Amino acid sequence: MPPISPAELAAIFQAQELLIGRGLAVLATWALANLIVSGRFLSKADRRYAAFYFHGMNVGWGAINAALACWGVLHLHFSAPAGLGLGEVFRAQLFNENLFLLNAGLDVAYVMTGFYLRAQAAWPGQPHQARLHGFGRSLWVQGGFLLVFDAAMWILLHWLGRSWLMGLT
Repeated sequence: MPPISPAELAAIFQAQELLIGRGLAVLATWALANLIVSGRFLSKADRRYAAFYFHGMNVGWGAINAALACWGVLHLHFSAPAGLGLGEVFRAQLFNENLFLLNAGLDVAYVMTGFYLRAQAAWPGQPHQARLHGFGRSLWVQGGFLLVFDAAMWILLHWLGRSWLMGLT
């Protein structure tokens, strides 16, 4: 098998960065939608009802997701670094795949925590019923979206990695 040329390595690296950049754009859009929509509803919500806590939690998730998307975009490389080697491209591939796979596992924990909070809210006489109900529902929505997002990113990155790794054998 002939060695991979620097131009081919650069193309692989840029394809990875482009895919991650597009994923970060999706995450930023989700964050912005949460900040705008839930921010609007939160401003009109009454703290006695679950909607107040649902939208409040969504605004918090939106802020965190926006910060993560911005941080990720700032760390994107729009051109391959000089002297890029196959090992560096391979390590970046594994790091990114493992990061999204780990995040997908955390997302399952978020959704399950949402179920737990909703179950706690169902107890008769629960003093914080509205809060538990609203937070639980928000964890379902946020965790569900992030699970789909992280799983899709892992699948796309894995598929991209397989396409060039298969060429090495």
